[in-house]
Amino acid sequence: MDYRILGGSGLKVSSLCFGTGTFGGGNDFFKAWGSTGVEEARKLIGICLDAGVNLFDTADIYSDGLSEEIFGRAIEGRRHELLISTKATFRMGKGPNDLGSSRHHVIQACEASLRRLGTDYIDLYHMHGFDAFTPIEEVLYTLDTLVRSGKVRYIACSNFSGWHLMKSLSISEKQGWAKYVGHQVYYSLIGRDYEWELLGLGIDQKVGSLIWSPLGWGRLTGKIRRGQPIPKESRLHETGKLGPQMNDEYLYQVVDTLDEVARETGKSVPQIALNWLLRKPTVSTLVIGARNEEQLRQNLAAEGWKLTPELVAKLDQASAQPLPYPYWHQRQFAERHPLPGE
Repeated sequence: MDYRILGGSGLKVSSLCFGTGTFGGGNDFFKAWGSTGVEEARKLIGICLDAGVNLFDTADIYSDGLSEEIFGRAIEGRRHELLISTKATFRMGKGPNDLGSSRHHVIQACEASLRRLGTDYIDLYHMHGFDAFTPIEEVLYTLDTLVRSGKVRYIACSNFSGWHLMKSLSISEKQGWAKYVGHQVYYSLIGRDYEWELLGLGIDQKVGSLIWSPLGWGRLTGKIRRGQPIPKESRLHETGKLGPQMNDEYLYQVVDTLDEVARETGKSVPQIALNWLLRKPTVSTLVIGARNEEQLRQNLAAEGWKLTPELVAKLDQASAQPLPYPYWHQRQFAERHPLPGE
């Protein structure tokens, strides 16, 4: 297992992180992901630890807290062996203050996560989304207070736009408060929007990326191909319309190229898709999930080898999409303004 520094911090995280969204199945949305119970969770966590995974990701919203609860019970006696990443911001109750990033809700949410996880500190605490109604100063001062109290070790954000993150970093720096060291984002071989703005920001400001849904919302599992129906067991039947959308022909074009690379390397389609991401700037870790041991071991095998630069370029070309403004215009000034990663 490779270990990478998380952004501008001193914390080393494994290049693969185990996501616990499949734990619990507490509502229809998360049942489509999985319904892993405590015993199976304990087994999967053990496999990850044996493989060198040290970071495990959850969120209060996952199955309405049940994911955190199951995860906490599954790591009893092993808390010291791993890092916990969890999140808050989304609605967790019916009251007017049961959501967002206000001081009231963040402290309440953090205390609730600590209870469910059965721990007295969280290694990496994310704001799961940007709250446009709460002053950024209030959010960051609250997070800094949690860090100073020892209840949180590092802070991160998720799903922010470029200006959300840059303004937050600027305020933290000005006030001497804890800064976001990580940004959990959607990035995949069929979802490269991250590269337009956030990748460059991450390089410049030393913010590490933690990649959620690195297999393109379940589309790069190797089970979806041109002329074939979506497999019966795919979560896309329940969640496809809620995730990133794309043109079918574009998807099949990328999958066709993945199949070519698979034949050349002897690796599976998901292993190649994950390894491609591990070659990209700012990427600190990929959040991988699994319904069972077989899926988990297959995904863990994405690490320990490297695609050649030629194969990376081949996949880059197959998955390239037209740039939006102002990036297509900036590309014309590459002599003094190369786009990140180029």
